[in-house]
Amino acid sequence: MKGVLLVNLGSPESPTPKDVKPYLDEFLMDKYVIDVPYLLRALLVRGIILRKRPEESAHAYAKIWWDEGSPLVVLSERMQKKVQPLVNVPVSLAMRYGSMTIEKGLQELSDKGVTDVMLFPLYPQYAMASTLTILVKAEEIRKKKFPHMKFIDVPAFYNKPDYIKNLADSIQKHLNGFDYDHLLFSYHGIPERHIRKTDVTKSHCKIDGSCCSTPSPAHEFCYRHQCYETTRQVVKLLGLSEDKYSLTFQSRLAGDKWLEPYTDVEIDNMPAKGIKKLAVVTPAFVSDCLETLEEIAMRAKEDFEAKGGEEFLAIPCLNDDDQWCRTVGKWIRDWSE
Repeated sequence: MKGVLLVNLGSPESPTPKDVKPYLDEFLMDKYVIDVPYLLRALLVRGIILRKRPEESAHAYAKIWWDEGSPLVVLSERMQKKVQPLVNVPVSLAMRYGSMTIEKGLQELSDKGVTDVMLFPLYPQYAMASTLTILVKAEEIRKKKFPHMKFIDVPAFYNKPDYIKNLADSIQKHLNGFDYDHLLFSYHGIPERHIRKTDVTKSHCKIDGSCCSTPSPAHEFCYRHQCYETTRQVVKLLGLSEDKYSLTFQSRLAGDKWLEPYTDVEIDNMPAKGIKKLAVVTPAFVSDCLETLEEIAMRAKEDFEAKGGEEFLAIPCLNDDDQWCRTVGKWIRDWSE
């Protein structure tokens, strides 16, 4: 019997330092997120970051927390509930970090008699700190607890025509009536070394301005290329001129060379360049979360206005949009029927 496991990032149990700390520990101690030797990672995370970050992050979570709980979890659950009636196989939901574990999700499917699992990371673009860590963790759990199961992994869907159309339609809908000067595509940032580590050719990804537009097998796992390709295809559908949009990367940590240009730096500079009405979309996520709701919709908006910007529109993620849920349902039916 077939079944589907949707997997998203995860969330603390509550917006308190007590619950945020173990969540951050699990997240940041993941060797695919901070990819340095264990002892150095432990020193960095537990000796430095977790001394102050839980309180700071708890404050940020508290600003976006809903009565129902974490927005990312609530929105993911809404999506799962909309997708389920559209397909003829069980659809479960799990998170890579936190209490909604992948093991619980697989157990739920196993209890329903599922042996063939479509493992569906809810990330449009492939990255070792998002997609890969889900696939590795799920396989570890499968071997230990569910050896009778078989997995099929859903590849990154950054360039699938129906996803691109969903994203373009959503952007167009939210831009309706907003006379914007510029549309910014802000993607989650990752260290440049992650790009090189996932380069299957071991030579193509030089991050030199041309490698992402030069065809290569490396693009199947290149986060940077996939961000640019998502943007290129969406912009083409929207019919935007080159001066009307740009692409940046957000949420970097200090101490490493991360993908550029940086979202916060670019937004700060925009009002001085005559961009007074800015719209921002965050296509690295399908569900709104801390990075979209607090970092972009709140902090980036405040910074933009402080620098002289007049209007700021944070475009929501696809979330449980009906069109997007129908697309996910179609992908599942194509596999299961």
